[in-house]
Amino acid sequence: MSFIETRGNDGIRAKEVEFSDAILNPSSSFGGLYVPKEIPILGSEFITKHLNTSYKELAYDILKAFKIDIDDDTINEALNLYDHFDDKSNPSPVVKIKDDLFVNEQYHGPTRAFKDMALQPFGSILSAIAKRRGEEYLILAATSGDTGPAALNTFKNKEGIKVVCLYPDGGTSDVQRLQMVTENGKNLKVIGINGNFDDAQNALKNLLASQSFKDELQKDGIKLSAANSVNFGRIIFQIVYHFQSYLELLRQNEITLGEKIYINVPSGNFGNVLGAYYAQKMGLPIEKMLVASNENNILTQWLTLGIYDIRGKELKLTKSPAMDILKSSNIERVIYDICGAFRTKELMDSLNEKGYFEHTSAELEVLKQHFSATFSDDSYGLKTIKSFVDNGYLMDPHTATCIKAYDTLKTKNLKTVIYSTAEWTKFSPTVLNALNEDEVNYSDEVALKEIASKLDLEIPTSINELFNSEVLHDKIIDIENLENEIISFL
Repeated sequence: MSFIETRGNDGIRAKEVEFSDAILNPSSSFGGLYVPKEIPILGSEFITKHLNTSYKELAYDILKAFKIDIDDDTINEALNLYDHFDDKSNPSPVVKIKDDLFVNEQYHGPTRAFKDMALQPFGSILSAIAKRRGEEYLILAATSGDTGPAALNTFKNKEGIKVVCLYPDGGTSDVQRLQMVTENGKNLKVIGINGNFDDAQNALKNLLASQSFKDELQKDGIKLSAANSVNFGRIIFQIVYHFQSYLELLRQNEITLGEKIYINVPSGNFGNVLGAYYAQKMGLPIEKMLVASNENNILTQWLTLGIYDIRGKELKLTKSPAMDILKSSNIERVIYDICGAFRTKELMDSLNEKGYFEHTSAELEVLKQHFSATFSDDSYGLKTIKSFVDNGYLMDPHTATCIKAYDTLKTKNLKTVIYSTAEWTKFSPTVLNALNEDEVNYSDEVALKEIASKLDLEIPTSINELFNSEVLHDKIIDIENLENEIISFL
């Protein structure tokens, strides 16, 4: 299957590329993104077939439906990485917490966050392609907290791969920061920046589009790629677990085949929701995607008013920091699917040049057919965590935002799956504030131990070990010094 560009073709790049080229070189014409030329349709027969298959078999068949130019051995080697999750037979379990409410727990991988679901196999495939081609790649990753640890983990000591990971200094949890700055792979460089995630993501996109930077890398025979969800190699794996959610409800006899469900996702960069949107287009019976944001509620404005306006807005640092984002990359792929390349370029140019864009009423109506959105503040999140833990279920502050969407956005009496994108261990001070109903500034180490003791929980070894690990990456820089810092590393 060919991949095409969201903003049209500049006459320089190929008009269509294969999957391997799209993931190795994710920046397309005019700063756009790659999308599949066609979306495969998978009907009820596909769902029925996978009622008794493994997650790996499901993922394999979805990848093959896109007709990607990756050989079976490489695909299977990548999917075997799910064997290292807590339960290799079910890496993303779906747990019932109310009569009509279920949680897809996406944090059972090596870095305890949902990014492992996509980055573990994606990193393996990208590394295998680079090795087969005899090419060397610099992988850039910008993180609001979870992409960074997952990218560093999957690419660590991979042949022909170097990774530079950017994170906003002070904009992640302490555990997330330690997961990055203590990584000891010789091919890894972690850089804190004075700024927020949007600054880091903009810097990444600018470098991906910079011909002078690519030319500088080429002097050393190095090519450029990215691990963020601008890369469709990430998105294709994020489609799989939405099918898994539906299959799990069928297996648990909570729904019947063909019955629709709500998918409820905490979102910042929109990649997880985009995976659900593609799953819906592929035939999965989804009534609607319910999009939950924190106080940086730019997505709520976009999906309810059809306006994306970041003029004069300052990013707020919240208790759900992985969602502290104002410029969401993956809305572009949805806009392309609804509006086409010409209109997408027009809207994205307006956002980049003027800080806003506005949909027509017809465009907004189509968006509303697929999505509903709301947001909550930190106070709501803390109360929600407390309420659910008192009833036997512990969630992190990002998952808590979904409850607002569950309570206010449903218009039909259908089952809802919310997506728990991180384990409580990643944000233990906030969770302990919720449990104790206080505002004490706990350290991560103290909070982890107190929560584990209160609730009789086990802290994963990988989290416990962080506090005794040596900090190897302590550089914090201004964004304008980034290119020189990367060149120096290489």
